[in-house]
Amino acid sequence: MPHEAAILSVDGPHGLREMRLSSPSRVLWPAVGLTKLDFARYIVAVGEAFVAANGDRPISLQRFSDTIDDEQFFSKNPPQGTPDFVRAVDVVYPSGRRHPQLVIDEPAAAVWAVQMNTVVFHPWPSRAENTDNPDELRIDLDPQPGTDFDDAIPVAIELRELLAEAGLTAFVKTSGNRGLHVFAPIEATREFLDVRHGVIAAARELERRMPKQVTTAWWKEERGEKIFVDFNQANRDRTMAGAYSPRALAHAPVSCPLEWEELGDADPRRYTIESVPDRLATVGDPWASLHAQYGTLDVLLAWWDRDGQAGLGELPFPPDFPKMPGEPPRVQPSRARKPD
Repeated sequence: MPHEAAILSVDGPHGLREMRLSSPSRVLWPAVGLTKLDFARYIVAVGEAFVAANGDRPISLQRFSDTIDDEQFFSKNPPQGTPDFVRAVDVVYPSGRRHPQLVIDEPAAAVWAVQMNTVVFHPWPSRAENTDNPDELRIDLDPQPGTDFDDAIPVAIELRELLAEAGLTAFVKTSGNRGLHVFAPIEATREFLDVRHGVIAAARELERRMPKQVTTAWWKEERGEKIFVDFNQANRDRTMAGAYSPRALAHAPVSCPLEWEELGDADPRRYTIESVPDRLATVGDPWASLHAQYGTLDVLLAWWDRDGQAGLGELPFPPDFPKMPGEPPRVQPSRARKPD
């Protein structure tokens, strides 16, 4: 008996591609009964907006052995059998190693990734032709225990105003879970460490303005019931779920771009694989103009220098990064050795 398969006709910049999908009836999201074929059709439906947001960038694929409840792993290098039309670009990781990483240039490439059991797409903030210099400043607003999505909304709105003062135009999307992601297009002239410092400067300023709602504390024991600005997401090889990417959560939510005017009434559970195609067809893509105009990091880096002169220096890096200049000790405060 032949293996079950489906063929999808996927339009793109090079015309139609016939994409084969094996095991199309495999259920990926058991709680809502959504299958691999449902997911592939979703990608076709949102393909243009998906590629606009995530294309032409190194991308990591979060893949699963079966359903979202089963074993998962990240795929960065092109796997065996990658189609000829799916390209790769060399990137440098924090360790200094250089490896090729996948790039998605058309919806058919994303459908192929679905065929490879991808569920979540994680694009870099830099372009394939200039992987060392991001063209997006990305800020992750992460609600801590005791807070939720609604608590992140006023923080995002204040962050928008703050970035505008720094000459940057902010765009917002749901994370697909409890948080919010705020992006701003920037000229691709600064490397990752500069962008990280710009994010830290914005985060510190946000914390000053909203001290009861916002924290930049890296250690969880120091954060309290606040919205954590995860500055380490700005590091090289650190990524967020891309716009229009689903998440591996029971109700099949999508990381969904929003208009700022929608944010006050937004409910992240409303934006799913089932609902987002109709939303996109009805209201359009709120991020269509994301890269229409680029700002610079000049003001944010001036704030970084100002804070440095006031004694506020570098913050901790992730534990898998090499020790960085000026970095404080990577020791949890409650475990730090007390002076005699």
